[in-house]
Amino acid sequence: MPNIKVLVVEDDLSVAEVLVYNLKKEGFEVSRALDGRDALNQARLKLPDLVILDVMLPSLNGLEVCRTLRAGEDTKNISILMLTAKSEDSDQIAGFSIGADDYVCKPFSVAVLLQRVKALLRRREQAAVVKNQDVVTYKSVSVDRRRYKATVGEEPLDLTRSEFRLLDTLIRQPGRVFDRAELIDAALGEDTMVLERTIDVHIRALRKKLGPYADVIETVRGVGYRFSEAMHEEV
Repeated sequence: MPNIKVLVVEDDLSVAEVLVYNLKKEGFEVSRALDGRDALNQARLKLPDLVILDVMLPSLNGLEVCRTLRAGEDTKNISILMLTAKSEDSDQIAGFSIGADDYVCKPFSVAVLLQRVKALLRRREQAAVVKNQDVVTYKSVSVDRRRYKATVGEEPLDLTRSEFRLLDTLIRQPGRVFDRAELIDAALGEDTMVLERTIDVHIRALRKKLGPYADVIETVRGVGYRFSEAMHEEV
């Protein structure tokens, strides 16, 4: 995951070194803080995507750091994964109540912690997409819900309402296979009484209008259709 910044806040040097090493190995850009005040300074300066935050810290404990980050305008959306040697439910509830996104108890498996980190970052990415989901672009194909406009390259696509909704549904979940019934609900409305093969007609018409980009819509034999997930990006 290139360009993803992670701040490790851990006063136990041996634990910190293990975390930093493994996170860098996964491709993250990693910085480290050994106490709570340094953690806040680095978070405000570097604005990491995620903070791995020990609870028991010098100067300021992890709960105070978490609370302060959540209160800051620039830092409130940073993902926070808390670490602690304590495993009581009350400690976890305290962490979640002040804004922690996840909680891992020591001792922990590095492999499991890395999966939790990646899960948090996926959630962060999905939340960012939701905030800006009016426009989605794949290669040179673009769908703009707000303007009810679709383009391929610089050219507008002259789509029917059903074709627009069909393209919009597919492009927003690249790689997901939709069966014909799902696409009827999405493109035509769940109360529409039509044959499932009607979707095939719409797909053929849509592919024709996409021209050289027609292959972005893939047929999954015996199931339905999907939008190719290669080189997908949201803007």
